[in-house]
This record gives sequence, structure tokens and C-alpha cells, in this order.
Amino acid sequence: MHADKQMSDLAHVWVFSGADGHFPGGIFSDRALAEQWIASHKLTGTLTLYPIDLGAYEWAIENGWFKPSKPHQFAPQFIGGFGCGHEHYHYDGGSRC
Repeated sequence: MHADKQMSDLAHVWVFSGADGHFPGGIFSDRALAEQWIASHKLTGTLTLYPIDLGAYEWAIENGWFKPSKPHQFAPQFIGGFGCGHEHYHYDGGSRC
């Protein structure tokens, strides 16, 4: 888990991604609400904190977590699938690991 003090200064949401999913299964304003939902459905996956109105790629660069240096790291496919450095938790069968 990574926590960033600047994340608390930004508007943010918690995004749940199922272990086998390609799209988020749920987006929540509060971690406790997300965890209740995850537990009630016995879900397996990851709950990640994301800033609103700022891409994960830009957030990681601005906070020093990532510095693109290779040509593919500037490509749309890389940027669109980027995720790094955000506070996150793993769940298995609805329980936090």
C-alpha cells in the first residue's frame, strides 16, 4: 500500500477492480462504503484511491513516483493503462488481505 499526503488534499474516489474484470466494478466516495459492498458480495480484487480530474500518469509524474524515459511510456496505450503509487488494498472473498 502506498499513501501520499498530497492525495488527501485532492478530491478523490475509491475504485474497485475485480480480479478478472477489465472495468471497475464500483466507484465510491468513502472507503468504508466500498468495503461494505466488497464484503457483502464476497469480492476478490483491489480497491484503489484515485484523484478526480487528474490522470494517474500525471499524478505519478507530479509526485515523483514515475519519470517516463522510454518511447513506449509516452504512448496512449501506456498512459491509458497506467496505475502507480496510489493507496490501495487487496481483497479475497470479501476480506482484506
